[in-house]
Amino acid sequence: MEKTMGKKTGFQLAAAIEHSPRINAGLRIGLALFGSYGLALLAAAAFAAGLPFDFKPDAVSLAVMLAFLLHLVSVIWVFATATVLRAALGLAIPAAIFALWLYAVA
Repeated sequence: MEKTMGKKTGFQLAAAIEHSPRINAGLRIGLALFGSYGLALLAAAAFAAGLPFDFKPDAVSLAVMLAFLLHLVSVIWVFATATVLRAALGLAIPAAIFALWLYAVA
């Protein structure tokens, strides 16, 4: 029988990630640090551009407050989900929605 030297399919790689606590924790920490921060920045920009306020600094202030709340919720989400893939999708899908909203408004 021939062994595949280092070649893993996507399912085998996902299973290896889920069963290795160090890789799993490292990916979750990276998603929590960088993914949730990026999502919060994108949300703040979308909220600031899309909120209907006559006085723009009010819109920016509210957008930043909402972004802080979203940052907190997304960090909790990353560590509360069952798999790393679900955590990544939980950040990527809202980021895509905020990007589309920002593109449509700006």
